[in-house]
Amino acid sequence: MAFGIKRKDLNAWKSAVQRGEIAFLTHYWLDDRFPNANTVTKAACQDMKQLIEWGERHGLKKEWIHVRDGYPHFDLIGDVQIRILKKERSLGHIQAYGLHIDV
Repeated sequence: MAFGIKRKDLNAWKSAVQRGEIAFLTHYWLDDRFPNANTVTKAACQDMKQLIEWGERHGLKKEWIHVRDGYPHFDLIGDVQIRILKKERSLGHIQAYGLHIDV
């Protein structure tokens, strides 16, 4: 269950994805399969080849890509989420959602 997404952030993410950029959208999220996670970051790109190559650079498998509603993306959760956001210098996502795991 997703919540805490601002419409302007969602629209900006969708626009960036449609332009072929790797774009991040972090939001609060609850899922019984991941009881220790309360946020998820969707790392998306319309260009599937670019998304696969980006994922490989971060140790993500192409089989983990979700293709929904025209926005192919990886779901980044937990330590992987923090590591990749730090590496991509997306510190705003880390600060806005209080993600302070040392990785």
